[in-house]
Amino acid sequence: MWGVPAARLPTAYAASGRRALRVTLVAAAGFYAFRYGLDRPVAATYALFTVVALGGLSRIPGTGRQRAAFIARLLPVCWVLVVLGTCLSVRTWSAVLGMLVVGFTLAFSAVGGPRPAGAAPGLQLLYILPSFPPYDPGSLGDRLLGTTTGVALFVAAEALLLPEPAPPSYRERAARAALVAERCAARLAAARTALTGTDIRAAQEASQALRPLSVPEAERPAGPGVRERALSHTGLAIRTLLGRLARLPAVRDDATAPDVTAVLRAVARLATATAGCLRTGTSAVAPREELLTARARLSAVSAGHPSPGACLPPDVLRCHAAVLEVADAALAMGAAAGLAVGGRHAAVPLPPGRFWYATTPAPLLWWHRACGHAGRRSVFFQNAVRMALALTAVRLVAGVDTLPHGFWAMLATLTLTRTTLGETWSTIRLALAGTLAGALLSAGVLILVGSDTAVYAVLLPVWMLCAFTVGPVRGVGWAQGMFTVLVALVFAQLAQPTWRLAEVRMLDVLIGSAIGAVFGVLAWPRGAHDELHRAAADLLRRAAETVVATSASVTAGAAAATPSGVPGHRSLQRAVVLAESAYAQVQSEPTPFGGGGRGADPRTVDWQATLIAGHHTLWGSARLLEPPPTALSPEAAESAGTLGERVAGRMLLVSAALDPADDAPDAPPSLTDPVLAGFTAEPPGAPRRYYATVAWLSALMTDLTRITHGPPGKT
Repeated sequence: MWGVPAARLPTAYAASGRRALRVTLVAAAGFYAFRYGLDRPVAATYALFTVVALGGLSRIPGTGRQRAAFIARLLPVCWVLVVLGTCLSVRTWSAVLGMLVVGFTLAFSAVGGPRPAGAAPGLQLLYILPSFPPYDPGSLGDRLLGTTTGVALFVAAEALLLPEPAPPSYRERAARAALVAERCAARLAAARTALTGTDIRAAQEASQALRPLSVPEAERPAGPGVRERALSHTGLAIRTLLGRLARLPAVRDDATAPDVTAVLRAVARLATATAGCLRTGTSAVAPREELLTARARLSAVSAGHPSPGACLPPDVLRCHAAVLEVADAALAMGAAAGLAVGGRHAAVPLPPGRFWYATTPAPLLWWHRACGHAGRRSVFFQNAVRMALALTAVRLVAGVDTLPHGFWAMLATLTLTRTTLGETWSTIRLALAGTLAGALLSAGVLILVGSDTAVYAVLLPVWMLCAFTVGPVRGVGWAQGMFTVLVALVFAQLAQPTWRLAEVRMLDVLIGSAIGAVFGVLAWPRGAHDELHRAAADLLRRAAETVVATSASVTAGAAAATPSGVPGHRSLQRAVVLAESAYAQVQSEPTPFGGGGRGADPRTVDWQATLIAGHHTLWGSARLLEPPPTALSPEAAESAGTLGERVAGRMLLVSAALDPADDAPDAPPSLTDPVLAGFTAEPPGAPRRYYATVAWLSALMTDLTRITHGPPGKT
């Protein structure tokens, strides 16, 4: 609610108008039916505010049908919140304690994905509404009746009124990207030359289309369930496959060329089958088995040489290592897509360890997601603590001082508290100005109209339509001002109206916003800005530890039975999760990098490359340590160990540049290293595992270079 650029105003008004029309029709229908048709003012109040909560205050992403399906599943939650709010409100201490627990739980539910995050503010309102006078548990039946009616009518309106065109789903985007990978792999196999500039650009565009920032919120696979995790895994695997195909050198014309092209043709067929699986649910088992066979044959040729006494040159072994990495990415893509479509009943066999969540019950997956964010470094945890404490403080003040219409004070805290001090102060200034204007207009209307409820009944739907159309587009000042008039029109039909209602509304907004600002200062006042720097720096430190441990294991000829057995895997995985949440929070802040702070200039940091480096470290280390172990010669072991230490050292340099608490200089570090930049002296007779390690470390260096030399203005 920060306003919209002028160029986008027509589109923004059209979208906001459609939403406002649905909210207005449903809210007015429920309110008038209960208030004037059945003479049940309590049910009327809850019918109206349920629609306002879920349609006006909530920002659930997706099309109307998607929102309707999600809101229908929220009905039992709405019942529980109304019952709890009603039963706990009779005593101040129980209401305050309930606000602390419910406020934190609902805010923390944002870890479940964009839809729970969007619904959380509206659900907070459904608990807040019954927490204030009249404290009447006897009216619980009417409250539940109004809530149920509001939800049912709003679900029908979202599903049937003014349908919106559905954007391509993430599965469709992944299927399109898989077909691009198929064309690239087929061309490499047929022409035996590197991809052209046109092919590489197509691969880059398909990869960009799978980035979360390029995908509408409702289509992002961000939930903790098996299918959502697997679909996200599918996107990462396809992006990895496209990147490796784009960097693949030309196939050399030697005795091993047929084995190399066989792998690439199998990759192309598996990519086609994966696209079909994502679109229609068809099985990709046969192409996967074909690729496994071709991969095993090439691996045997690369490891054992095609004939006794033959010695493959280093450039051929490098090509084999690169093609085998392409095959691994394609196999991960096929397995993840099958799991995303079939869930726990997927037909495609899953590699052990990589898809740890495939057989985990849904409650444990939610618990795992919550535990991953149960710490002060998690932005979701910070936001939940900030909001819960602010709402609890307002409820305590309202209960102790009997604040008139304290509901409005809590609503102000809920809608005006932001994740940074600068945002909160700017929002409050605009909100107070808008509320003052709305209060003056409300007072004038109440004085002129007096107790003629028919006038308020006529004005309410007209004003509601204007408020929910203009407010989200013009910004928080307009929204607060118009909402002030709206609540005055509602309460004027429920009780004897007086101009002092506007005065009370102004006082409540001032108190609620002030408390929100205080907790914005006390609880992580910089929002996700510093947290993103810290999380990215910690991710690279953990990645450096994993690189060193993996390189040491490779040189020692060790193996790990599962990815979790790779040294540092769990700590790096958690660091990736926290960095992703901080990155997502920064993207949602209107001024993501405003003001102060130490660390690398955000205009030169590619945060997406930081996350890719973390994932690349996880997947690459697990792949290199797959059994059976392969011993390296002393020369190869020394070379691989040296390269691993150098890459880890560069990771630590970048980490120091990003960490706001580090004493390293602010300038991005130089990544020039003669050992890495021009590595050509391979030890004689080195096995494929050595070249796979070198390829992995070189790719990590490419990621590091992108982190500190990202394009200006890109985050």
